[in-house]
Amino acid sequence: MILITGGAGYIGSHINKQLHKDGYDTVVLDNLSFGHESALKWGEFIEGDLKDIDIIKSIFNDFDIDAVMHFAAFTSVAESVKYPQKYYKNNYKNTLNLLNSMKKANINKFIFSSTAAVYGNPKMIPISENHPLNPITPYGKSKVMVEQTLAKLANSHDFSYCSLRYFNASGADPECEIGEDHKDETHLIPLILDVAIGKRDKIAIFGDNYETKDGTCIRDYIHVCDLASAHIKALEHIQNTSENSQSEIGVNKKNNDNNNISNKSNVFNLGNGNGFSVKEVIDACEEITKCDIKKEVVEPRDGDPAILIADSQKAMDVLNWKPQYDDLEKIVKTAWMWHKKLNNL
Repeated sequence: MILITGGAGYIGSHINKQLHKDGYDTVVLDNLSFGHESALKWGEFIEGDLKDIDIIKSIFNDFDIDAVMHFAAFTSVAESVKYPQKYYKNNYKNTLNLLNSMKKANINKFIFSSTAAVYGNPKMIPISENHPLNPITPYGKSKVMVEQTLAKLANSHDFSYCSLRYFNASGADPECEIGEDHKDETHLIPLILDVAIGKRDKIAIFGDNYETKDGTCIRDYIHVCDLASAHIKALEHIQNTSENSQSEIGVNKKNNDNNNISNKSNVFNLGNGNGFSVKEVIDACEEITKCDIKKEVVEPRDGDPAILIADSQKAMDVLNWKPQYDDLEKIVKTAWMWHKKLNNL
């Protein structure tokens, strides 16, 4: 049985569905601060927060948990800058509560939802797992802090993990049972689709003078179902790899001595390896929705790199994983189907 923390959220709910399709039993722990009870269509559900150690303990006592997939985190980059302690407390301290409880319950397999924000402003494109970790926001720093803790645990205990660094999660369940439904939306594709349905007047383009093919920022969009398949392959990697396999933890060596780690743990980028500009995403949304999207160019945001593209070859080689939604139209089409359902269209 798999414990999914934050399993009522966007990514967690898609992983929960895929796990059940693949024959796993699950328990979801979520405080519903951002997740939705309507997304809890599979497995057992327990409403609670990782700050409550007694709830974590009771789950490990009541259920035969084999592994934990951890998605319960705050994810707004802008909010993390405004309220850094909130992010360190929830994303780091509460994760320590979970890890300490796992140790006491002798549960030693962990899949961590990380982020490309650990890299900060890229020094090279595409970004591989060996890129230096230099987060520029408390959100990214909180994820690095967890990754460093995981590496130390793997180095000193019978503990195995995979840390999965997402680029731009996007799209929705093609069967339209679940999808993206954030209370305060920040992702580009659903914001554009809000314009298409008349929920927003226009979409803001933050700068059009970058050194890119059309002047707008380029990002790597990875479909949420491809993320789901990668998580399950990462779990199988931990389960199937021998105890003596050599880890390749992509953590800055000045913080962790990678050469001393020998276990089944690893870190992987998850992206398509393709970059699409803001204008290209808007064009794709116009094509799929058959709507004209009103747009406005505004001042660039501080700290926005011109290009962020993942090198995900390692996940393809080690996990035998390959994105199935590998073009922008496929991604937007699933997002649009869900968006219409969500807004009763």
